[in-house]
Amino acid sequence: MIENKRIFLSSPHMSGNEQKYINEAFDTNWIAPLGPNVNAFEAELAAYVGTAGAAATSSGTAAIHLALELLGVGQGDTVFCSSLTFVASANPILYAGAEPVFIDSEEETWNMSPVALACAFEDALARRQLPKAVIVVNLYGQSAKMDELMAICERYEVPLIEDAAESLGSLYKGKKSGSFGHFGIYSFNGNKIITTSGGGMLVSNDLDALDRSRFLATQARDAAKHYQHSTVGYNYRMSNILAGVGRAQLEVLDDRVQARRDVFDRYVQALGDIEGVHFMPELEGTYSNRWLTALTLDPEVIMITPYELIDLLEEENIEARPVWKPLHLQPLFEGCRFYPHSIDEVVSERLFAEGLCLPSGSNMTVEEQGRVVGVLRKHLVSSNSMKSEGAFHRV
Repeated sequence: MIENKRIFLSSPHMSGNEQKYINEAFDTNWIAPLGPNVNAFEAELAAYVGTAGAAATSSGTAAIHLALELLGVGQGDTVFCSSLTFVASANPILYAGAEPVFIDSEEETWNMSPVALACAFEDALARRQLPKAVIVVNLYGQSAKMDELMAICERYEVPLIEDAAESLGSLYKGKKSGSFGHFGIYSFNGNKIITTSGGGMLVSNDLDALDRSRFLATQARDAAKHYQHSTVGYNYRMSNILAGVGRAQLEVLDDRVQARRDVFDRYVQALGDIEGVHFMPELEGTYSNRWLTALTLDPEVIMITPYELIDLLEEENIEARPVWKPLHLQPLFEGCRFYPHSIDEVVSERLFAEGLCLPSGSNMTVEEQGRVVGVLRKHLVSSNSMKSEGAFHRV
């Protein structure tokens, strides 16, 4: 039945112009990796975000790995990384043979806490082992406190990598997200604000480093007529066909950002009056792409958990997700050091326990969003009523 049509968390949204670039790739027989679409996509993306250059990769994860390689991260090194993020932010640290050290979030952005980062650096200085790099993640489209985080990294002369996989199109004090630090990375996975089905981008003002990244990403082939290799390389470049999809997607990026912000605003209007519902904040001076609408449920007020709501939404064929599980809680990273925001509270753990991500696709209709809101209001209001009557007891 049409009313039970699946509503996805964040599905791909084609512009209608992708086929033009794909056809050009076929007509010119540029099917293999690299080609005119790749070159143009790099130039167009760099121009959009305001960096000197960009290098298209097979994924955002590959872009992070290349950034770490370019910064000389290796065995025995440490890298500081946001804890509240997807595992792809930290897996490349392990690829490089280094040790991740996780940094807690703060309330105003849900992103890396400058207080926790400063503590981690002070401890590292005492240990006489400063990190080789810091990976700051912009969660769900919201920029971290870049001025404060950059100042700390500059004080210790440690380069910053900005993981903007979720924040393409966002702004921090008028500057494009991902354009801070020595390197920035983007993801074009199928669920991102624009997609190439799979792919990523490394951006920087260091053009020599970007040239080196392209060399490493194409199996590090030396300049010789025969196939000669003097260093380890990777198969990390984007295909010409996928880059064509990305070019068409980039043309409508600002429209996609506005659509996601409209989705967020409708959720706030529909649910903001419910006691105990708190939407992800937008730091003053920033402009979030609102890739996903995220909120928290105050357990002192709302006697239903995010996981229970996810199950109830699923019964109506609606996809929702928890907030990322902090990496310092993941079995993969057991034993890694972690620095909390304060001794009184671990912010990332609270956000994980109370957080919920709602369907936020730019192609979700107002009617579809109304279905989501209907389910949420029904159960959230009912939960609050039962608590006020003293008739609800959570097992």
